[in-house]
Amino acid sequence: MRRDSIILDMIPDIPVAITGIGCLCGAGMNLQECMDSIYRGERNPAPPEKFTTDHPLPYPVFEIKRNLPIDKADDASDILRTSLLAISAAKEALNDAGYTDETLSGKRVGVCLGTTVGSAINNESFYREYRKGIDPALEEVSRFFRSNPASCVSKHFRLNGPRQTIVNACSSGTDAIGIGASWIKSGICDFVIAGGADELCRITYNGFASLMIIDSSPCRPFNVDRNGLNLGEGAAVLILESEEMVRKRNKPVRGYVSGYGSACDAYHLTTPEPDGAGLRKALSSVFKSGSIAPEDIAFVNAHGTGTKNNDHVESLVLGDFFPGVPFNSTKGYTGHTLGASGAIEAAFTIACLENGMIPSSTWFTSGDPDVKCFPVKKNTQINGRIAISQSLAFGGNNSILMLGIGEY
Repeated sequence: MRRDSIILDMIPDIPVAITGIGCLCGAGMNLQECMDSIYRGERNPAPPEKFTTDHPLPYPVFEIKRNLPIDKADDASDILRTSLLAISAAKEALNDAGYTDETLSGKRVGVCLGTTVGSAINNESFYREYRKGIDPALEEVSRFFRSNPASCVSKHFRLNGPRQTIVNACSSGTDAIGIGASWIKSGICDFVIAGGADELCRITYNGFASLMIIDSSPCRPFNVDRNGLNLGEGAAVLILESEEMVRKRNKPVRGYVSGYGSACDAYHLTTPEPDGAGLRKALSSVFKSGSIAPEDIAFVNAHGTGTKNNDHVESLVLGDFFPGVPFNSTKGYTGHTLGASGAIEAAFTIACLENGMIPSSTWFTSGDPDVKCFPVKKNTQINGRIAISQSLAFGGNNSILMLGIGEY
């Protein structure tokens, strides 16, 4: 039986400053590389190299093939790849925000990170030994427990503020940023390292293949012949700062978290509600103050996975809620990075607002005839300083960030 959707009003409508951004994924090893790549229309899905599978036709993925900047650190061999990705993104974001080890000292610094794969014990050798009747060593289990992403970031940078890892499927990174902003507004922290991280592994790869929602070709979000998603990996972090800290440091602000909303469909484990009621309620909660209207939005960074159900529902809601507002999906350049996707797309959203341009949907040729709107087909100039980044997750969760640049 269908239950009523529940809206979580997490934070009031006071913008929270973003002073630093870090991002790495299949599109690039830092935010600038990513933006340069996607504006050029480059996308490089390929069969996985970090693991092998028995699938007769390997599904393409968006792997990070270069060494992580954190790979040679003292703690790199002691934690899982998801946490290494998170530390790498946090390092870039802190550098962008102008923080050093010395300036971090004495600050109330929170860490709020979303993940999906990073919450799973995915060590195959442990399971193989167990199934063979061998008593496996517990070191791999201990390594998993040492690899909580938020705790690893806190430990690496020697932080002593609140830390929380959010596991809410594909909206985890978006939710982590929204919750991190609430910590700033409530006065708990001077600044917050907020974002998401997820790695590629064989268990995730085979799990999504078993759901039959992976495309054997490069994914085509919103296209009429779309046939599923491609998986990816990566991380992104935003540095969220209190107004007092921004004023004390006299640090230029890159952008703002202007709003956050979340609503659950309570409809199906993996399929969004056909009329998009939960997504509509999440969007309505972001615009509840009335100070900003949907027509004020410069563009929407859509979830846009390339699956039949997601893209259809999302297109319907976008056409009703944002008529005439341009939108795109960047998963055609990054793959679906699961718990990291909302954070990566938030980073891209701020960068697009700064550049006044959103990237093309190079794979898009024609859309469903029964929806009202389609993504941009070329790099498109945008007008305005406020955008929406949205995430639709398994379990029916819909999470929205309103992000802006300029003076508030």
